[in-house]
Amino acid sequence: MAETPLSLSEKTFICHGLDLGLRNDGRSWCQYRSIELETGLMQPAHGSARLRIGNITDVLVSVKLEIDTPHAERPEEGKLDFFVDCSANATPAFEGKGGDDLATEISYILSKAYQTPNVFDLRQLCIIPNKKCWKLYVDVLILQYGGNLLDAVGAAVKAALYNTEIPKVIAATLDAGEPDIQVSDDPYDCIKLDVTNYPVIITVCKIGDNFVVDPTLEETSCSVASLVMSVTPNGKVTSVVKLGSGSLLSNTLIKMLQVGKDISLKLNETLMRELKEEDKLGRSKPVCGFLR
Repeated sequence: MAETPLSLSEKTFICHGLDLGLRNDGRSWCQYRSIELETGLMQPAHGSARLRIGNITDVLVSVKLEIDTPHAERPEEGKLDFFVDCSANATPAFEGKGGDDLATEISYILSKAYQTPNVFDLRQLCIIPNKKCWKLYVDVLILQYGGNLLDAVGAAVKAALYNTEIPKVIAATLDAGEPDIQVSDDPYDCIKLDVTNYPVIITVCKIGDNFVVDPTLEETSCSVASLVMSVTPNGKVTSVVKLGSGSLLSNTLIKMLQVGKDISLKLNETLMRELKEEDKLGRSKPVCGFLR
């Protein structure tokens, strides 16, 4: 992850503040910055979402579909692929090929989060077993990086999938062994994904003897170890990835996992409530400072 270089005195100031329960921007340890979410922004796409954290970190996600052939070893399932692009304008660290490693890391974390049994049911993407299926391309574009990128990406991906509309297949037959697929051209004749079990991503950042959520770039620079967790709405942890070179004691690891699970439940609940409210109103609206 790209970091903001800080002097020793600046890092000491941040660490001592956390010892007193204070963060530079006045938040508590387990409080997010304001979050703004919009969906349905990209008309050519089948689903999309844009999410901003603290008016700094800015992520855009689009979902596109095409008809493909299922994997031979999973003939009754569709396909799900993630692609991440770090814009060179997001931060100077992404210029040239600076964002390639980060993009690969984010794609890996998303794949681990979603390709766990009972999370994303790929069978709902099957059209004709062994012959045809839907393939979902989830494209993530990092527009601006101001800390806590993975949480922003995780929530934006879930929102974009919630917004995704799959064209309804009105006929799927085999003609002389070859599949014949007819898809409705009515934009309102579609199927929505059931995102009930889809996870969000929570980053728990260890700084000194303390750990915080939604770390800023300055706080990330003070950390030597973080846990990135993907957690479903029922509290199931689908993946855990440790970032940073520092080690974690077993009791510290357990505490960080518990903090991540507790925060994920609130984030999942609030995100789904806002998405359903957005559907009801027929427009997007900002989601501000909801984890306090």
